[in-house]
Amino acid sequence: MTINFKKLSELAKQPTKGSIYAAGYDLYAAESTAIPSCVHGLIKTNISMEIPEGFYGRIAPRSGLAYKYGIDVLAGVIDSDYRGDIGVILMNHGDDTFIVNKGDRIAQIIFEKHYSAVLNEVKNVSNSEREQGGFGSTGR
Repeated sequence: MTINFKKLSELAKQPTKGSIYAAGYDLYAAESTAIPSCVHGLIKTNISMEIPEGFYGRIAPRSGLAYKYGIDVLAGVIDSDYRGDIGVILMNHGDDTFIVNKGDRIAQIIFEKHYSAVLNEVKNVSNSEREQGGFGSTGR
C-alpha cells in the first residue's frame, strides 16, 4: 500500500519507521511547546496524508514517552477523507512539565483496515449470555 503525504511547511518531517517490522510510523512535532502535569496539548506535525478508502490512521502513543514521562495520546482517528494538518493531542500524566521540541518524535500513526456498516434500527436486540453486564462483569 502506498500513502501519499505532503509536508505543509519546512518544519515538517517525513514519518519514519523505527525498524523494518515496526507497525507504526513515527510522527514529529513541527513546533515546540510545554505541557504541564495533568494537562493536554495539541501539537501539529505539518503533515497531510491521503489515506486510502477503507483504511484510517490510528494515532498511538510512543511506548518510551509513556513509560518514561507518562505521556499518552488522546483521540487519534485520522479518517481517509481528512486532508488537513495531522495534529497529535498529548496528555501529560506525569508529575513534571513535558517539553516538546521541534523535530521530536511525539506519537506514531498505524494504518488499519476498517469496515463500513449499515446500521439497522430494531425494536429489540438478540439476547446473549453476557446481556448488559459491563465494566468488569467478566472478571469473575
